Amino acid sequence: MSSATSAKSSTPIRGAAVRFEHVQKSYDGEVLVVKDLNLDIAPGEFVTMLGPSGSGKTTCLMMLAGFEPATHGEIFLNDKPINNVPPRKRGIGMVFQNYALFPHMSVAENLAFPLEIRKMGKSERDAKVKRALDMVELGAFGNRRPAQLSGGQQQRVAVARALVFDPDLVLMDEPLGALDKQLREQMQYEIKHIHESLGVSVVYVTHDQTEALTMSDRVAVFEDGVIQQLSSPDALYESPQNSFVAQFIGENNKLSGKITAINNDRCSMTLDDGTQVESHAVNIGEVGSRSTLSLRPERVELEPTEKRDNLVNGVVKEVLYLGDHLRIVMSVAGNDEFIVKLPNGGRAATPVEGQSYTLGWSAEDAKALDPVS
Repeated sequence: MSSATSAKSSTPIRGAAVRFEHVQKSYDGEVLVVKDLNLDIAPGEFVTMLGPSGSGKTTCLMMLAGFEPATHGEIFLNDKPINNVPPRKRGIGMVFQNYALFPHMSVAENLAFPLEIRKMGKSERDAKVKRALDMVELGAFGNRRPAQLSGGQQQRVAVARALVFDPDLVLMDEPLGALDKQLREQMQYEIKHIHESLGVSVVYVTHDQTEALTMSDRVAVFEDGVIQQLSSPDALYESPQNSFVAQFIGENNKLSGKITAINNDRCSMTLDDGTQVESHAVNIGEVGSRSTLSLRPERVELEPTEKRDNLVNGVVKEVLYLGDHLRIVMSVAGNDEFIVKLPNGGRAATPVEGQSYTLGWSAEDAKALDPVS
């Protein structure tokens, strides 16, 4: 079964916070940007839509927010259809990459604005604003203007504003894209902890795989308007269902060859240079068909001391020191960009460029994917 199909046919969640049923989107009436999307998001779940630019993830978020109409299909919020409900009446909190704060208002006034729209009394407004600011550790910053805050502080205000009116659902569109690496990582953990403490449902859009793996309960990997795989972060990394997912999530080595035997969930492959290997058969055709083998760099051993299912030779092209590990670029079985990651500790010696070494890995760690006719 292809992963795109399995994502579509997942069991519906009873009382889902969000449900997409056969949703399609076309901007020109011809090309579908989103193709037959079926997705349920449970109450309190943190789901990330992950994929490259143009894959359809942001379009899905915009349809859910009400800023784009669905061309076909229905979107439900708490079991109620919302296709014809205007954005302001959907009760959804939103956080954008550019913060979208009002520069002429103080921080407290920015947070009070969505409460005023809902005609909430001043005392209740003040209490909710104080609670929201305390939640993002900005209780002393209520009188400042956005321009007087750092980028990270402005993003905290944007998160607080999205949560201040106690929405059932919060949408976040690349909210950390403008922050530097260290602040971005800090905000990932803060948003995750806020989500865990409040239990609000979150739909998060990003093209950053580390962000998705760090924060999410489940990740929907998009490509060409289709969910290629919908899984928990560990399942995405450990058990990719096709080469796109394997390549997009983390580093991955690809080797091509022909299936020579199949035995339950194991298969034998002859790689293009004639090397024989054993693999975990994930998504393959019949004996004689071509397939792609995917293998994580950290699962490869250099000069293994114990017996391994697969032993091949490789020549070192480059050794890069990256602090906690060495990144070894090798030529292996026709792939001149084969990566091996070695922990920086317990090594007898650093591999030497130009030298040939034996590599070993288990059949379970090598995934045979994508049958090619």
